[in-house]
Amino acid sequence: MALTPQGIGLGDGGRGGTARPRRRRRVLRWSAMVLAVLILGTAGAGYLYYQHLNDNIKKDDLNIGDAKDRAAESEANAAGQTPLNILLIGSDARDTEENQELGGAKETFGGTPLADVQMLLHLSADRTNMSVVSMPRDTLLDIPKCTDPDDGKVYAASTVPTMTNQTLGRGGPGCTVATWEKLTDIHIDHFMQIDFSGVVSMADAIGGVPVCVDANIESRDSQGHGSGLKLEEGTTYVKGEQALEWLRTRYGFEDGSDLARAKAQHQYMNSMVRELRDNATVSNPTKLRSLAETATKALTVDKGLGTVKELYDLSNELRKVEPKRITMTTMPNRYVGARVEPTDDADKLFRLVREDIALDGQDKEKTAVEETSSDPAAADDKIGVAVLNGTRTSTQSPVSGRASEVSELLVGKGFTQASAEQTEATAEDKTLIRYPSADLEGDAQRVAKSLGIPVSSVEKSTSVSGVTLVVGADWREGTTYKAEAEDNTTPDTAEALNGADDKACMHVNPNYTW
Repeated sequence: MALTPQGIGLGDGGRGGTARPRRRRRVLRWSAMVLAVLILGTAGAGYLYYQHLNDNIKKDDLNIGDAKDRAAESEANAAGQTPLNILLIGSDARDTEENQELGGAKETFGGTPLADVQMLLHLSADRTNMSVVSMPRDTLLDIPKCTDPDDGKVYAASTVPTMTNQTLGRGGPGCTVATWEKLTDIHIDHFMQIDFSGVVSMADAIGGVPVCVDANIESRDSQGHGSGLKLEEGTTYVKGEQALEWLRTRYGFEDGSDLARAKAQHQYMNSMVRELRDNATVSNPTKLRSLAETATKALTVDKGLGTVKELYDLSNELRKVEPKRITMTTMPNRYVGARVEPTDDADKLFRLVREDIALDGQDKEKTAVEETSSDPAAADDKIGVAVLNGTRTSTQSPVSGRASEVSELLVGKGFTQASAEQTEATAEDKTLIRYPSADLEGDAQRVAKSLGIPVSSVEKSTSVSGVTLVVGADWREGTTYKAEAEDNTTPDTAEALNGADDKACMHVNPNYTW
């Protein structure tokens, strides 16, 4: 598709009758992209200006982690469609006077930026639904080794759990992507990063987004901590700096944690989507060009999204989803001191996204497509399999000799190199097969198929040195494995918010009312 000024929705406002305004409204009514795609309806004044905007957009490498930590690309569904995963990153960089003024904390000017907002946006393969998973900035994770693409500096993998917002300072946004892939095993196709000034320009472009609080709020304590947000009880349209204050507010919402801030961000995003679909509020060409300049200068993307055309094409995909099929969630977590870490429910949430199962539950009955490896399996008698006894539970002792029984079963099926590991029994709720590297994925899946274990129970893990079968508590006896039906409901701990919910209202901490 050729991108002319008319084709990307700006024009000079003086010619073409009513056709252009209608087209502009169509361009602006896209769904659920949160930070930067508004610029796609603002580029105009000819090819040279289009190229100028392209030059404004900063590009960086998508993934700068080790290849062994990278997730496999998403498999296509029966119709040949593939899902799309985009990591949205909000940087607290105070690298310009404008960002310093907006972000405060003058002592951090020019310091290493932090990835204070991280959201994984998942667009389903059939483009019918969208899921967003927020990760609290103070989540403790194992950060992989990352290599800065600009100067070649190598940041060693963390040796202790480290706050996820530090990933941005370890070579750039590609390290944040690498960390997400290592944690979730979800292949990330693109990232979009924006700073304080970019958020303000986007909020101005929208013309106001309705947000709700259940009491008067002023986000400022006696020590001066807080975003400065001051609103009256009820619904207020926020834009510009006030929108940024809303998105940054922690002091004043609920328990004052980053978890409460994520909820507020979800409310804002859902409201923004509804506003964009219902109204085209920006029509002044001069203002649009000004906003396009600001927005593109504030945006950093991977090289696959490095032009206005590529961003425009992405927006067309995103706006296919109706708000009622958008689900905002927060990664389930538990406190570790003042920080948080993922829980088992987080693993479940990541699996649903990985398997392209809608978080709103509307397609939970669909049959999951088994993703088989492109790596060919070795002959059965050449595949080494270590078998572990994982049948212990919180209420039951391990089944004595269970690893030996299953290894003998494998030998009888032709896996003559299978053997029971004489180690202390572990505890796994369900039977799993683990493998350490991509060249053994096919072997692991072959073992699973021979035992009737679903491919979804085959996982890559650096904790094993070869194909390893852990016999779980779901297979304490017998020679035939019967997999339980997967629970594909979104965990309550993800605190899901539907995109069509226009009644959501943030609870104000009584210590921050006026």
